[in-house]
Amino acid sequence: MTAWLTAGLLFTFTAIIFALIRWGNVKMVGVTPVKTFTFIAILFTSGLDVGLIMFPLTEFAGYADLAKSPEYGFTNPLAIEFGFWAFLIWGFYFLTCFYFCVIEPKVKFFELLPVKLINNIVIIGTCAFTAYLLLSNLPWYLPQIGDGETIVGTFYAIVFVVIAAAVYSSTNLRYVRFLSLATTWLFIGLIALMWVGAFTGENGSIGDFADTFSLLGGYFGNIHQFALPLNDYHEFYLFWWFAWSIMIGQFTSRFVGGLRTYQVLAAMLVFPSIPIALWFTVLYYYSSQGLDASGFNNLAMVIVGITFVINSLDSLIRLYTDNLGMTVARLGKWKYFVLNLIAMSLLTLLFKLDFLQIQWIGALVIGIFFGCLGYILVKRYKAVAAINSSPKENQIDFSKLELAS
Repeated sequence: MTAWLTAGLLFTFTAIIFALIRWGNVKMVGVTPVKTFTFIAILFTSGLDVGLIMFPLTEFAGYADLAKSPEYGFTNPLAIEFGFWAFLIWGFYFLTCFYFCVIEPKVKFFELLPVKLINNIVIIGTCAFTAYLLLSNLPWYLPQIGDGETIVGTFYAIVFVVIAAAVYSSTNLRYVRFLSLATTWLFIGLIALMWVGAFTGENGSIGDFADTFSLLGGYFGNIHQFALPLNDYHEFYLFWWFAWSIMIGQFTSRFVGGLRTYQVLAAMLVFPSIPIALWFTVLYYYSSQGLDASGFNNLAMVIVGITFVINSLDSLIRLYTDNLGMTVARLGKWKYFVLNLIAMSLLTLLFKLDFLQIQWIGALVIGIFFGCLGYILVKRYKAVAAINSSPKENQIDFSKLELAS
């Protein structure tokens, strides 16, 4: 699996460089373009899940334990956490967003029946994994409901309601867009809330924040270390990002509103990384200083984490139902709702039973990457070589967007 993952990473980074050299100045325009801030909000909230909120506090101590994990010794735990979640890793999403916006309309690889089937299996499986992450982390963040370790009936009920909310939200793109913006502002509010608790009063100062934030330099000074897997746990993260990459690129490519290719890359690397950097800095200070994050802070994290899950799931459910023709218009709202609710709930339980692994899904995505490259070289090389813009039909929507703004 490590060799397969390494091959996938080398291919991805090479493809990004090639896309910048060949099409770096092309304007990327999706089928339903939106303004840049809305696009970034959709990208950020669709491209991340509850792990962003719930994982760091449980992981910092492990990254600091060099006796057990000496491979982390090249930098500090905050930089490690940032490297697993931000900046370079968002290049995965850029590559697939660029592909679906500019290349796929000419290639139509994902319209091939076997590819469409495999791609939708990936999307559905990753949706279920997202819900499973919420289920598995709730005991740690809501210990007052149980013993802090066991998953009780209340947690299953919470996840079931979250899945139901996501399925309902997916019935209309207006809900998806609104929820993306709302989740972004909720996350900013959570950062501000916990920042005030950590760096004002007796707990700390603005200077402490600056000192902690500066530790992120350990990532940028060692960015090459994150390009290939450090250990099995880093492999888990990288396979996880691969699992998400195709579907997030396919979904977000719809909303690109005229940024040039290099600008989309810069936006994807930088804009999501800023709130992630601020959030991880605050959480690392809580962890390193032993500050109490229980009570209201824990509840706030759970609420924001739940909105991330709903926002991720509704985007992905909308994507695979469109791909499979299981739309609201075709099935009717209630049949659509019930079918997707049952499917997502059952698949979430399969992850709980260890019947499915996210690493398998990530490995499958790498196979799709290589299959797509082979198809282009054999069947669509001339068509791809002639590409010099986004699809012409999308330019009409872009003009309307410009006039409206």
